[in-house]
Amino acid sequence: MARRAAGGAAAPRPRPPRPPGPAPPAPPALPLLLLLLLLPLPLLLAGAAGALEVQRRFPSPTPTNNFALDGAAGTVYLAAVNRLYQLAAADLSLQAEAAVGPVADSPLCHAPQLPHAPCDHPRRPTDNHNKILQLDAAQGLLVVCGSAFQGVCELRRRGNISAQAVRFPPAAPPAAPVAVFPSMLNVAANHPAASTVALLLPPAAGARGSRLLVGATYTGFGSAFFPRNRSLEDHRFENTPEVAIRSLDARGDPARLFTFDLNPSDDNVLKVKAGAKERQRLGFVRAFLRRPAGAGAGAAFAYLALTSEAAAGPGAGDKDKDGGARSLLARICLPRGDARKLTESYVQLGLRCAGGAGRGDQFGRLVSVFPARRRLFGVFERPPAAPRPGPAPAALCAFRFADVQAAIRAARTACFVEPAPDVVAVLDSVVQGTGPACERKRNLQLQPEQLDCGAAHLQHPLSVLQPLKATPIFRAPGLSSVAVASVGNYTVVFLGTVSGRLLKINLDENMQVVSRRAVTVALGEPVHPIMEFDPSDPSLLYLMTTHQMARVSVAACSAHSTCGDCLGARDAYCGWCSLESRCTLQQDCANASHPHFWASTSDGPARCPAMSVLPAEMDVRQEYPGLILQLAGSLPDLSGMDMACDFGRGVHTVARVPGPAFGHQMAYCSLLPRAQFPPFPDGQDHVTMQLTLQVNSQAVVDANFTLYDCGRLPQVQPHAACTACLSAPWPCFWCSAQHVCVSNQSLCEASANPASPQDCAQTLPLSLAPVPTGSSQSIPVPVANAAFFRGAALECSFGLENFEARWVNDSTVRCDHVVLHTTQKSQVFALSLQLKGRPAHFLDSPDPVTVEVYSCAVGSPDCSQCLGREDLGHLCVWSDGCRPRGMLQPQPGSCPAPEIRMIEPLSGPLDGGTLLTIRGRNLGRRLADVVHHVWVGGVACEPLADRYSVSEQIVCVTGPAPGPFSDVVTVNTSKEGKSRERFSYVLPLVHSLEPAMGPKAGGTRLTVHGNHLHIGSELQVLLNHTEPCTELLRSETSVVCTVPEGALPAAVPVCIRLERRGCLRANLSFSYTRDPVITAISPRRSLVSGGRTITVAGERFHMVQNVSMAVHHIGREPTLCKVLNATLLTCPSPGALSNASAQVDFFINGRAYLDEGFEAEEPLVPGETPRGSRFRLDYLPDPQFSTAKREKWIKHHPGEPLTLVIHKEQDGLGLQSHEYRVRIGQVACDIQIVSDRVIHCSINESLVAAEGQLPITVQVGNFNQTIATLQLGGSETAIVVSIVICSVLLLLSVVALFVFCTKSRRAERYWQKTLLQMEEMESQIREEIRKGFAELQTDMTDLTKELNRSQGIPFLEYKHFVTRTFFPTCSSLYEEQHVPPSQTPSSPGSTPAPKTHPLLGEWKVPESRRHMVEEGVGLFSSLLGNKHFLVVFVHALEQQKDFAVRDRCSLASLLTIALHGKLEYYTGIMKELLVDLIDASAAKNPKLMLRRTESVVEKMLTNWMSICMYSCLRETVGEPFFLLLCAIKQQINKGSIDAITGKARYTLNEEWLLRENVEAKPRNLNVSFQGCGMDSLSVRAMDTDTLTQVKEKILEAFCKNVPYSQWPRAEDVDLEWFASTTQSYILRDLDDTSVVEDGRKKLNTLAHYKIPEGASLAMSLTDKKDNALGRVKDLDTEKYFHLVLPTDELAEPKKSHRQSHRKKVLPEIYLTRLLSTKGTLQKFLDDLFKAILSIREDKPPLAVKYFFDFLEEQAEKRGISDPDTLHIWKTNSLPLRFWVNILKNPQFVFDIDKTDHIDACLSVIAQAFIDACSISDLQLGKDSPTNKLLYAKEIPEYRRLVQRYYQQIQAMTPLSEQEMNAHLAEESRKYQNEFNTNVAITEIYKYAKRYRPQIMAALEANPTARRTQLQQKLEQVLALMEDDIYQCYSEA
Repeated sequence: MARRAAGGAAAPRPRPPRPPGPAPPAPPALPLLLLLLLLPLPLLLAGAAGALEVQRRFPSPTPTNNFALDGAAGTVYLAAVNRLYQLAAADLSLQAEAAVGPVADSPLCHAPQLPHAPCDHPRRPTDNHNKILQLDAAQGLLVVCGSAFQGVCELRRRGNISAQAVRFPPAAPPAAPVAVFPSMLNVAANHPAASTVALLLPPAAGARGSRLLVGATYTGFGSAFFPRNRSLEDHRFENTPEVAIRSLDARGDPARLFTFDLNPSDDNVLKVKAGAKERQRLGFVRAFLRRPAGAGAGAAFAYLALTSEAAAGPGAGDKDKDGGARSLLARICLPRGDARKLTESYVQLGLRCAGGAGRGDQFGRLVSVFPARRRLFGVFERPPAAPRPGPAPAALCAFRFADVQAAIRAARTACFVEPAPDVVAVLDSVVQGTGPACERKRNLQLQPEQLDCGAAHLQHPLSVLQPLKATPIFRAPGLSSVAVASVGNYTVVFLGTVSGRLLKINLDENMQVVSRRAVTVALGEPVHPIMEFDPSDPSLLYLMTTHQMARVSVAACSAHSTCGDCLGARDAYCGWCSLESRCTLQQDCANASHPHFWASTSDGPARCPAMSVLPAEMDVRQEYPGLILQLAGSLPDLSGMDMACDFGRGVHTVARVPGPAFGHQMAYCSLLPRAQFPPFPDGQDHVTMQLTLQVNSQAVVDANFTLYDCGRLPQVQPHAACTACLSAPWPCFWCSAQHVCVSNQSLCEASANPASPQDCAQTLPLSLAPVPTGSSQSIPVPVANAAFFRGAALECSFGLENFEARWVNDSTVRCDHVVLHTTQKSQVFALSLQLKGRPAHFLDSPDPVTVEVYSCAVGSPDCSQCLGREDLGHLCVWSDGCRPRGMLQPQPGSCPAPEIRMIEPLSGPLDGGTLLTIRGRNLGRRLADVVHHVWVGGVACEPLADRYSVSEQIVCVTGPAPGPFSDVVTVNTSKEGKSRERFSYVLPLVHSLEPAMGPKAGGTRLTVHGNHLHIGSELQVLLNHTEPCTELLRSETSVVCTVPEGALPAAVPVCIRLERRGCLRANLSFSYTRDPVITAISPRRSLVSGGRTITVAGERFHMVQNVSMAVHHIGREPTLCKVLNATLLTCPSPGALSNASAQVDFFINGRAYLDEGFEAEEPLVPGETPRGSRFRLDYLPDPQFSTAKREKWIKHHPGEPLTLVIHKEQDGLGLQSHEYRVRIGQVACDIQIVSDRVIHCSINESLVAAEGQLPITVQVGNFNQTIATLQLGGSETAIVVSIVICSVLLLLSVVALFVFCTKSRRAERYWQKTLLQMEEMESQIREEIRKGFAELQTDMTDLTKELNRSQGIPFLEYKHFVTRTFFPTCSSLYEEQHVPPSQTPSSPGSTPAPKTHPLLGEWKVPESRRHMVEEGVGLFSSLLGNKHFLVVFVHALEQQKDFAVRDRCSLASLLTIALHGKLEYYTGIMKELLVDLIDASAAKNPKLMLRRTESVVEKMLTNWMSICMYSCLRETVGEPFFLLLCAIKQQINKGSIDAITGKARYTLNEEWLLRENVEAKPRNLNVSFQGCGMDSLSVRAMDTDTLTQVKEKILEAFCKNVPYSQWPRAEDVDLEWFASTTQSYILRDLDDTSVVEDGRKKLNTLAHYKIPEGASLAMSLTDKKDNALGRVKDLDTEKYFHLVLPTDELAEPKKSHRQSHRKKVLPEIYLTRLLSTKGTLQKFLDDLFKAILSIREDKPPLAVKYFFDFLEEQAEKRGISDPDTLHIWKTNSLPLRFWVNILKNPQFVFDIDKTDHIDACLSVIAQAFIDACSISDLQLGKDSPTNKLLYAKEIPEYRRLVQRYYQQIQAMTPLSEQEMNAHLAEESRKYQNEFNTNVAITEIYKYAKRYRPQIMAALEANPTARRTQLQQKLEQVLALMEDDIYQCYSEA
């Protein structure tokens, strides 16, 4: 089951505290929860998951048990129930597996491996739970012990877990039987729940093999694990001690395997006495090995961590009376010398993990331990006194090994030197502890080794009575495992939990928690107690959950993007890599071991690289020589490094460091040019820039500095320019005369300029009364510091309007005749003094003078509002509207009486407190008018000041009333106004509520019944007096609300409160009960459309009001569930967006369901939220249906019964019959039979349709599919008419037939004869098709059995692969001319060395010319290394008409060989030539580019792909390709093959199909042949085989492990048959006994010689080759034949009478054999195509990614956006250019024989591959060739593979040129010196000589060539060279 690795849960807490205020209505609550729930996990818990990352997972279908790591081999071994897995550590991919169960077993029976051990008890299928999985690398084996067969062990092979390394029990020959005892078999505990631990111990002194320490819980009679059947048969007590050391010498005596290592064996076991076993109940936690500090290589201790459930410990004198679980640590010595008896050194002591809060804070049961460097860390839990839901409280404690050592030494001293009964006691609860108690030995001086390990005279096992104590370091519920690592000054602890979480805790030197993070590994699956770090990479942690093996990265440092985050996270693993500016593990940072390159978290954020810039503020108008950078923090010495200052926007300047320094360095860099200064933002006088210091092109540290411009301030703040200038944070000066702000005071004119903001000329604040709109006024404006402007012409500016201003005196300016207008109720205008004629020059107005202008006519619709404006200073009067009042007008009179238009609510409780809202007109001018003047009848209502609106609204609080009454509301200002409606005081009553109980999680919709519950302004429902009920809806008789979460399952009072006064009198309560629990869902699969009924099982569903079901991430809308009863729900599955597995969440009563276990678990990380449900749904594609014959129209006559047969495509949904719905129109079809593939349904009622057509629809869940249309027959009239018409037609037909028959009796006789022949032919066709179908069903099984994969794959060496691929014509000629002599491979010395390919041999040059030629070749090689020369050279040759395609290919291949050592340069040349080719193609038809190989560059691309893809070909594709070839050959050989025509019974190619029914029977021959390392074999042949074919099969059987080039040929051997002891025959294809038929001689076969089954044959090398026949396939068909005579229609009249009457079958029926062959080979072909079109993560195809990106770049440059064009380019460059060539020519890759028939089959496969890569639809019909029809069904799937492959390539990270060049350089280096490049250069020179004039002319025309004098250099080469040697390439 797939699990996500996000840290924590994505959902919000199911019951968060609600915010104050009114609650939203009920329906939106669920979508809101879902929205939060469906947020991506990293979004909600990025911080928590940032410290850990689950890299890989391996799901196990059965529960996991154990795992072991093989660091050297990079392998993980995983043991699960009934299965063993071998995984690659890198990606946890499966390498091998083995099934080890279930087995037929009984715990009351001895293991079946024990001889002569019958059992009367029935053996039943039993799961095998793994108990021991230990790697013994020294012996190359894996110890695997399970619970089956009494805990027997197996020794499996390291590196191949599916194979046994040593058979145990051993199978000895009868002469030397090996005794096997039960104690050798009963190793592990034989019960799934019983514990077993094991530890591999080094060999004892003088011994060879390892030893195995085993601790196993007792499961025999009397234990809780023994079967409850009153049986007394116990095989465990005598044979299975609790602790034992067993022999594990796999190479030694097999009789000693798993025996107790010493004699007597009791000294090497620890067995609890029979009477004490039930009391002790030992459980083993872990065994581990530890070498103490300072000890030698041989000294070590083995430790056992265990628990005892006894009331007292195993020691007789144990004084620990705490009861319950007790944790113990036992130690055993492994000394350097002789093997120590286990009983001598065994000592145990208790471990107590407890806080200071008494017994309640003790954690007694040990769960998991992990030994660190100096401490033993353990997870302890506190078992609950009674079963309870949720995880148990747990704690982490640490014990010092030094304290363990001291306690053990003190105990031995107290036992044997100075006895102390309260310190130590002999462990007398074990059999080996029987004997004397501790007693003083006289004159005994114990040596350190004796204090540690005891001695022969001190050999009692001891128990230390006083436990070691430790205080918990960390507490959390549900801890299940621990692993510890020391990183720097920190200790990092990893803790697994029972809920599938992994917690990471960083501890400082004082064992204090400094940080913690968590990640979810597998939600709901407990983490196994054992976790291990990768032996080769400690940054990886391996762990198991119930169904998963996981590899976790201990730190996800890359999640921290800044140094502060990185070091502030306090993650011991992470640090800041200074020069790479990233958070990394120390091992991932270059030079991290050097100081200051890597800052660890212990340094703290203060050590982060920092920089400051001097000067920090710069004037844009001033020149600066440069910037000084002050560097601090963790930075290495930067002197000598490549440094630059990056100012952003691509602007860089050079930086330098004056000299070496650390800690505080200085650097210098130039300021960016003024022209590149950034623009200033609007409204700002400065801009802040970021300066980044780059080291080696990597940003290391940055800082900000400021550019400012004083001159911008007058524009930025025109009304306070002087003040802003002198208040600026930079040095600015104000020039009064120029009215400018400058940074250089010398620029100001010599005048009195202000020095501070207070000295600026400015207006002073002035308070003015509001004025009505349109009135004229004069405004005196006070000014200060304005002496400079005295007498200057000023204007009063109000924004858009200016008025005349005049000076009154030095401190006052008057604005005359100011008239301002407004259309608003009130508007404020700001006044500024402006220099006349200078619009932008103002006197400063830091606190501007403002004028309020009002309009009485606006915003005052009634008298009260109009007169009420007087409080605002607005002088208005009411007179037919609101009008301005003059200053001398009298005060206005009173307003009309208040008018009350509406009151609400209309009723309230007697206690008052109701907020009564009164709306109307003239409700007072101000609040004082209505205070104490609002009444309800005689009851006062007090207005609220904050809610009073002048004249329009009063909100008041009603007072208490003496009794119920109803009256009007009165408002009395100067006059009284009354409401038309009456307000009523009533007495509300509460009767009952329902439901009376609900889940503790809340969400229950509660209904309270009563009377008058709708009254008042506010009603509350409170539970337990404090928790409000939310989402409240009320009516007169009821209140409905949502119950909040409860604290405990208990009854709480319910209070109904009106107006926050008192509770209404009613004795109501609501009972919180335990939340519902969901235990299972079924089924766990759904179709994508959803709607499948999911049955949910659980408890307490009777309290549920509504349930919904949602699916994470991929789910569509949630669905509503139906409650069936208290234990069952049914939910339709939600629809999904895609096929995937997703987590399911349930919402019960609107609350997110949380499993009890998760609810009880506290958050491991502060702020994280626990995840909800642990269930998942697997979404699969919708099922597909069709009618039986896939027809779309079905005819049916009404009134007749109808039965439908519906076919269903295979799916994994496991649908049941009741889940299908079939309808015809609106009528349901009764489903009768349902199988995996077929549905039968029937309808007995009459079907009627107005239009005569009814759709046939199949429904599953929400998925509907109309599969056909039912067409109903006509009416009775139509039937009668049809019968009449048919009768007439039938009568006419009979008459015509009679006339015809009477006139042509001869034709009738001929017709009858033909009919009989056709019937006979039909019978034969039926038989042939039946046979073909049977073959199709059985071929795969047969082929899988016969195909032998042990022979190895005969890959050609790289150099031969290259020569055959580059020069295919030349290589084929070369192979034919230089076939090695046929000799026996077993005698290689007799085989002369074959001739060497010219490119691989020596360079043959006459000695007299060698010096000159070598110099010429060297000079020509340097010319080829000149890009300009080579490009011109290639183009010049291609322009020659006689430079044929063969020449172009030859030149390209020779260039590839010559430049093989410089693939980077070769790639650059190829790209440049390709650009030219693309330019030429783009102008014509770009889709035709690279379709053929007609240019040099196209062949160069082919060669380049061959070089770059060779590794993929050999490592990934080679094996499936070779298996396909073997499968083709096997299948062809299973049937008859005509030796003359080459046609065969089994083939993929129609042209090579044997269209005759030739019966062939297999013959198994016993053949002897002294060759290929074997003497005799049984060889399978067909009786129709010729003798040459038999020889070839014999050679293949004998030489299958030898490359084909070393095989003898069939014509080189003789085959002799020994018919009897005295008679033998040499078997030949043609001899005197050959049969002649129709003038042709038939080749002899096994049937011709009548060779029987099992005949004995001998094959030997012949002395002289019989060339009389030559090759059989070249024989003249006019003289010879094999199986069938050639069918020549021209010769038909000449056939004999006998032959012309032979029964022939239509040849086309044998086309079914093509399908049979295809089906047999399908798996191998699928595997091949998947290998070609897949990407390995460890070895991605870099060259393909690089070249495809190049193609996309070129297309983008030329504006080619058609995706089809790009697809064609990619297809032409890789699949069709490389893979198709390989598929057609396997001899390029393997040393094999490619026969003509294999070649024909491969051409069909290659065509299928070509069609898969094409984007055009295949237009196939009945006339299409079978080669295309054969794979037409598979082509769409193959196309999807191609598309996915291209998409994966496109998604890869782009490669830089440097990365690609490094890859190419590595490829060059891998195969350097493989070829003789001098030969290749010499052949290229021949082309230069041949086309010398044309090349010279091209060089002369090229300016670059002319400038570099390339013509003269070529002339020098021509002068030095002469005609030379090889001719092959010019023909290639």
